Amino acid sequence: MRSQALLCSALFSALTASVADTTSATTPGPVVGIKVRAAIDSLVNNAVKTSKIPGAVIWLEQKGRFYHRAYGKRNIVPAPKLMENTTIFDAASLTKVVATTPCIMVLMDRGKLKLSDPVVKHIPEFTGTEKNGVTIRHLLTHTSGLPPILPRKPPWSGYATGIKLATAIRMSAKSGEKYRYSDVNFILLGEIVRRSSGKSLKQFAREAVFKPLGMHNTGFVLKKSAYPHAAPTTREKDGLVQGVVHDPSARSMGGIAGHAGLFTTAPDLARYCRMITGGGTLGKVRILSSATVTLMTSTQTSLSRHKVKRGLGWDIDSPFSNPQPKSPSPNHSFGHTGWTGGSIWIHPSSKSFLIFLSNRNHPYERRSIRPLREELGKIAGKALGLYD
Repeated sequence: MRSQALLCSALFSALTASVADTTSATTPGPVVGIKVRAAIDSLVNNAVKTSKIPGAVIWLEQKGRFYHRAYGKRNIVPAPKLMENTTIFDAASLTKVVATTPCIMVLMDRGKLKLSDPVVKHIPEFTGTEKNGVTIRHLLTHTSGLPPILPRKPPWSGYATGIKLATAIRMSAKSGEKYRYSDVNFILLGEIVRRSSGKSLKQFAREAVFKPLGMHNTGFVLKKSAYPHAAPTTREKDGLVQGVVHDPSARSMGGIAGHAGLFTTAPDLARYCRMITGGGTLGKVRILSSATVTLMTSTQTSLSRHKVKRGLGWDIDSPFSNPQPKSPSPNHSFGHTGWTGGSIWIHPSSKSFLIFLSNRNHPYERRSIRPLREELGKIAGKALGLYD
C-alpha cells in the first residue's frame, strides 16, 4: 500500500498536463518528468513484452495535472487490437469502492441508514443468534465474520438466489472479532442499497454517483454495442469473456452485485477520484459530505485486534495492500485493487491519485501483478529520494 502512495507522490509532483473539466485530454504536457515517465513506461512496456499483462492504462494526477497513457494490447485473441486510453474495463472488486460504498455513504448522508444498524434491520431474513450482531460497519470493514464467497455448488443463477444464499450462509467467526475479506459482505451491502433506496444498485449508483459526476462510461451490465470496446478477460468454452462480468457470482446474479460487476474507464475513474480528493465534490456537484469522505477513508478497524487498517470499503494497510517500501509513506493514503488487474490509490493531502487498469486475465489467468505494482512504488521512492 505504501509503495503505491510513494508512486503517487513521486510521479504526481512531475506532472504538467492540465485537466480539462471533461477530462478529455489524453496526452501529457511537454514537460512531464521525463526521467520518471520513461522509467514507468519502460516498466509497464516490459511487463507487456514479457507477457505479465497484455496491456494497461494508467492515469496519474495531482491537483489537476495528469499523465494518461495506454500500453500494449486490449485483445490478443482472436485478433490483436491495441489498448486505448478509453478502453472499458471490468472493474471487479473496484466495484466495492466506486459503486457500493459511495451508495451506502449517500444513503447515510440522507439519513436512510446508520453504520451501527444491524444488517437484519434492513434485511429481515438475515437472522440467527450469531448474525444479529452483524452491522453495516462490520460489512464495510470486512469484520463481519462471514465467509469470503458464495457457494458455487450446486450451480445456481438469479439475483434473488444470490441474496438468499448470502443471507443463509453460515458465519465463520463472531462478528467484530476477525478481519476476513469477503465478497459476501458487499453482496449484502448492495442489497441494502436496493432496499433502502427502492432502486437497484445499478440505477441508484447511476443516479446518485455516476451521472452527476459525468462518468458516462461507467455502470453495470454493458450494452452489447459496447462489448468491442471492453478489455476481455478469460477465455471459456463459449469464447472470450468480453463485456460480460468475469466474477462468477456477479455473473450468476445478472451482472449487478455489490462486490463486482461494474465496468468503467480510466477517465471516468479520474473524475471519481477527483471527487474524493475534493472532499465529496467535483466542481459544483456534491456527492458526499466532507465529513463522510473523511470517515470513509480513515481507519475504522482496531489494529490491536485485526492487525489491519481498513476504512469503510477502502483499504489502508492490509494483506491486500502492496508490499511496504523501506521508508514509510509520509502521509495517509488509501485505495483498492481488483482481481481483473485494476487498482486505485489516493493520496488526499496532495490531491493525488493513481489509476492502473490492466487485462491481466486475458486470454488466461496469470499470476498476481503485485510485483509490478511494487516495482512502480520503488521507482517512485527513488524519484523522491527516499531510498537508493
